[in-house]
Amino acid sequence: MSLNLHHLDKRTRRLMLDELVYDQVRLQLHISPYLSGQGVHDYPHLLQEAIAKYDEKWLAARLNERRRIERTHTRRKPKGGYTIAAVPHNAAQVIADGEFNRYYIRGLCRRAIADKIDRLIVYRARASENPRPSSSRMESRTISAKSLLTDLQRPSRAGGPRFGIPAGPNSSLSVRLPQLPLAA
Repeated sequence: MSLNLHHLDKRTRRLMLDELVYDQVRLQLHISPYLSGQGVHDYPHLLQEAIAKYDEKWLAARLNERRRIERTHTRRKPKGGYTIAAVPHNAAQVIADGEFNRYYIRGLCRRAIADKIDRLIVYRARASENPRPSSSRMESRTISAKSLLTDLQRPSRAGGPRFGIPAGPNSSLSVRLPQLPLAA
């Protein structure tokens, strides 16, 4: 099921692409450990193409092609050491959903700032049968566009987002512009 991103239009896509360039220039593009060598090589161009013309479903389909996703990965054991584990069957979709939504949110933050809209509204962009309680508590809250953008521009190695949006792998939390009052 695809994400329902309310304001995914040419303007937002252009701002998303600007945010992708921001990360590339700073060498902070997040590269999933589930990507193979081929996946690491192809990912920046595929992400750029998805943002410019397609969506997260297209990106996931491309990541599932040409051995771009590893079959196994090294995982740390709780009591120390490492083990080899299978990569989740939906790894490409999780990567695509998460990163596409992350750039969408960043683009929308920039759009709101440019339009002098201070706050965005958190919503669930995809239905969930068993939503995380922390995600459910976030729905319908408002959040500062400037603060959220700053948070999501931090390198991924600096930890997860402070505001919890998006809320980690398989999160469907996103943001939207507030409803503008109707002209009288």
